[in-house]
Amino acid sequence: MDLKVICVLSVVLIIALSTLAEGKTVPTRCQCKLPPRERKNCGYPGISAVECRKAGCCFNTSVPGVPWCFAPKAKKVEKVCPNDPHARINCGFPGITAKECERKGCCFTAHPAGVPWCFYHRVVEE
Repeated sequence: MDLKVICVLSVVLIIALSTLAEGKTVPTRCQCKLPPRERKNCGYPGISAVECRKAGCCFNTSVPGVPWCFAPKAKKVEKVCPNDPHARINCGFPGITAKECERKGCCFTAHPAGVPWCFYHRVVEE
């Protein structure tokens, strides 16, 4: 490849990666449903809705006297044991007992054959 092409591709890649690193995930509607008195300021005076959301915050101008750009509620997560036996990720060793497995903080189901019986939880958002 030509040196100019490599340089241009490198610059494009660097810009793309820096843009991804700067942006935060946009909060869900549920995360932004906060009583006005619980809002914690997440922006600066005069921030636009676009800039607020770019920062990973919620924006709502419907209530005067409280922050319009505010921090979202934390996502609720729950640890669950996977239902699909083929989605299990091994957490134990051959012959591990249910008690030993659970002491490690893992799930234990002694069936079906050919898949891990001691396996890690999955984390899911509520």
